[in-house]
Amino acid sequence: MDRSDEVLSLRSRGVVLLNEPAAVFGAMLEGFARQQTSRGLASQTILVRRWQVERFQRFTETYPWQWLPGDVEDFTTHLLSGARPLARSTVRIYHLTIRAFLNFVTDQRYGWVAECRSRFGAVPTQVCFEWNTVAHTADFEGRPGRRPLDYDELEALFAVADGRVDELVGQGRKGALAALRDAQLLKTTYAWGLRRREVLGLDLVDLRSNPKAPQWGSFALIHVRHGKSSKGSIPKRRSVLSLPEFEVGDRGSTDLCREGSRSVSSGRESRIVADRAGHPGGLPVSGSTVRAVAR
Repeated sequence: MDRSDEVLSLRSRGVVLLNEPAAVFGAMLEGFARQQTSRGLASQTILVRRWQVERFQRFTETYPWQWLPGDVEDFTTHLLSGARPLARSTVRIYHLTIRAFLNFVTDQRYGWVAECRSRFGAVPTQVCFEWNTVAHTADFEGRPGRRPLDYDELEALFAVADGRVDELVGQGRKGALAALRDAQLLKTTYAWGLRRREVLGLDLVDLRSNPKAPQWGSFALIHVRHGKSSKGSIPKRRSVLSLPEFEVGDRGSTDLCREGSRSVSSGRESRIVADRAGHPGGLPVSGSTVRAVAR
């Protein structure tokens, strides 16, 4: 039977465990993190999952070889109660994490079942089932009261962002160029429906033309290179078409690229920034910081 490195390290000669249950649980978490890393998951995802398992253990005040289905039900009730109850989607993620952790420690190939039996006379078992966990039954799990902004509200939001640029330029204060960049970041995010990571990864080469929509010129679509990835895979790529309802995003990018822009070195690569900081357009600046003096 195969044993993980964590199990073997617990049996090192000359090592006396002062708190045997805590040491075994810590070794389980280390092994779980290694297994998740081997799957290609992001380090932040692994850290969050480890923290979620640790939170469940602190709530139960017991260890995996002592957990029962009722512990999951009590933990779920705790998460959904109090002054700030968690969303159902967040609770479902907790359930998925606990289930994945127990799938790992109950797998005979990792040796934790035999190790727990020899040390504690009990073995970990799966405690997450269909009848005590939140199921993923809907595509949208947000609160019903949440809704997207309408066009008038978006125009008001963009006007505030542009007004901030004009205010800084009129007062002769620093930060106009950064405000200009942020204003176009905001417009680009809404105009093409991008995620934060996607919009931060944009560059000028990602602005493309479309022969079926020549009226848009070089801004008929955006090529997203940093799309949301599946578990353990690289970021996905996709192309997003421009829409006439969000002409403001195209107009800002066009003005920035065609009217008096200049290339400024950022130390690692060149980015395009507006020469006139008072103009109500801008382009997302990704990667490194761009420094320039706005006129």
